[in-house]
Amino acid sequence: MDPWVFPSSPSLNLSGGEPLTYEGFAPGNDSEGGGGGGSAGGGNYTDAGFDRTGTAVITCLYFLVCTVGLCGNALVIYVILRYAKMKTVTNIYILNLAVADVLFMLGLPFIAVQLAVVHWPFGAVLCRVVMTLDSLNQFTSIFCLTVMSVDRYLAVVHPIRSTGWRKPRVAKTVNLAVWGVSLLVNLPVVAYGGVVTRRDGCFCTIVWPEPQEAYYTAFMFYTFVLGFFLPLLVICMCYLLIVVKLKTSGLRAGSAKRKRSERKVTRMVSVVVAAFVLCWLPFYVFNVTSVTGGVSATPALRGTFAFVVALGYANSCANPILYAFLSENFKKSFQNVLCLKKAAAGGGGGGLADEIDRSDSRQDKSRVTNDPTETQSTLLNGDLQTSI
Repeated sequence: MDPWVFPSSPSLNLSGGEPLTYEGFAPGNDSEGGGGGGSAGGGNYTDAGFDRTGTAVITCLYFLVCTVGLCGNALVIYVILRYAKMKTVTNIYILNLAVADVLFMLGLPFIAVQLAVVHWPFGAVLCRVVMTLDSLNQFTSIFCLTVMSVDRYLAVVHPIRSTGWRKPRVAKTVNLAVWGVSLLVNLPVVAYGGVVTRRDGCFCTIVWPEPQEAYYTAFMFYTFVLGFFLPLLVICMCYLLIVVKLKTSGLRAGSAKRKRSERKVTRMVSVVVAAFVLCWLPFYVFNVTSVTGGVSATPALRGTFAFVVALGYANSCANPILYAFLSENFKKSFQNVLCLKKAAAGGGGGGLADEIDRSDSRQDKSRVTNDPTETQSTLLNGDLQTSI
C-alpha cells in the first residue's frame, strides 16, 4: 500500500511541485529551497516549526500504537490458544486477524524511524519486508473481517444448514486461504517495493517502472477495489441479510439463550468491522483523491494525511479493546491472564491457570447436565460455534 509515502509518483498534479510524503515533515526540508518538503513556497520558518512538531507527535504516536498493538493482540492470541472455551469458529477468525496485526506491529517501528530521521537506514531487503508486512496487514485484515461477516450470515440466517461448514477445522483452512489470497494480491508491493535515493536521502517506497504515473494510478484503484470496496460490499450485503432475518424471525420459537448469544457475537463483529471502516476510509479517500484530482501539498494537508495514516495504523491496536468491552469471554479471559501475572510472582501462576481451566470445564458440564435446553445450545456452540 505504501501508506507512508503519498503519493509516490512525482508526476502527479501537486501545486507545490513535490509529492505529499512523510519525509516532508522533517526539519530541514523547507530550508533547502526549491519548494521542497512541507511548504509549497519553501523557506518558511513557521511551516518548518509546524513540520518538526508534527513529525515528533506522529513518531511518538507510532511507537505508542506499536506498544499497545503488540501487547493487546499478543494477549488475544494467548487467551484463544490457552483456554479451551475460547476456541470457537469466530475466535479462530479473530486469532487470524490478531496474528496479522502483530506481524504488522513488528514493522511499524521501522516506519517511525524513517519518519523521524528522514532517511531509510535499514537497507533494501528489510525495506521490502516491512512494506510487504504493511500492505499484507491491510489486505488480510479486511479479508478476515469479510470472512467473519460471512460466518455471521451463515450462523444467523442458515444456522442448521451451515453446521457442516462452521467448524474449527474448516475455519483454520479458511484462514490459510485468506493468507494465500492476501499474498497473491500483494504481489505488486513485493515486486516493486524498494529503496529510492534522492538528493535528501534514501527512502523506502514503491519504485514503479515507467510510466510511473500510470502504474501508480492503477495501483491506487487496484488497492481500493480489492482491499476495501469489494470486501466492504460483501460485508454490507451480509449484514443487510442478517438484519432482515432477525426482523422476520424475531417472534418465532427457538432457544432464547442461543438468540442472545448470536446477537452478541453479531454485534461484536459488526462493531469491529465499523471500526475498521472508520479508521481506513479517510486513507482510501486521500489515495483516490490523489489520482482523480489536483492535491495542494500544503503543511496543513501533510499534517492531516499523517493523522489519517496514524488512524489507520491505530485500528490494529483497537480490536483487543473492543473484544474486552463486547465479549464477556474475552473480558474474563483477559482478567484471568492479568491475575495469573500477579500470582506468578508468588510462584503459583501455572497451578492457577490449570484450576481456571478445570473450573470452566466443570461449570460447562454442570450446565449441560442440569439444563436440558442448555444441551441444545451447547451443541450449537460446539458445532455452529455461536458463542464468543
